[in-house]
Amino acid sequence: MLPKYWIHLAELAIAIVLSLAVYFSWRADQRDRAQLAAELAATKQLLAAADVRQHDRDTQLAQTLATLAAEKRTIVTPAQIVRELPSQISLPSPIVLQSTPALPNSPAPKANAVIPAEDLKPLYDFAIDCKACQSKLTAAQSDLTDERAKTTALTHERDDALRIARGGSAWRRIGRAAKWFLIGAAAGAIAAKTAH
Repeated sequence: MLPKYWIHLAELAIAIVLSLAVYFSWRADQRDRAQLAAELAATKQLLAAADVRQHDRDTQLAQTLATLAAEKRTIVTPAQIVRELPSQISLPSPIVLQSTPALPNSPAPKANAVIPAEDLKPLYDFAIDCKACQSKLTAAQSDLTDERAKTTALTHERDDALRIARGGSAWRRIGRAAKWFLIGAAAGAIAAKTAH
């Protein structure tokens, strides 16, 4: 009677140990899944914030480009261009349109560079185009920074998801495999004892 009692006690112990092993494995899996869900949520927030910043920059760039294009269309006469050019390009001395030729009897005429009026509009357009390019460059550099942040976050998220899908870190997988190996060995030993 005593050996049967010990066999039933061993069976009960094995059942309890197996139940505990299954419970703790399930709990570890749930913890890993919760961690992954938290990381995914944080990454989603990061990506959403980067998308909002990109959208805001694109909107601001479109407004800036529209303003510059409107200025290009409204400033067309030589007088308007000469008046507005110093606000677009810093020049050592302002360009002045001379409406009258210099007098021949003046002892020392002032030497001024004369820019033909037809060259003023292309010069002004170049200045506006330069500002548009600078705005585009700033927005593109900021977009690049955000894209790099997105790529880093997505790479980290992918690596974590793959690690968790494989069952965690290498040490954790080895520990889990060893635990199941020991449980199987114990169950086999008990079954062998029971059979004899």
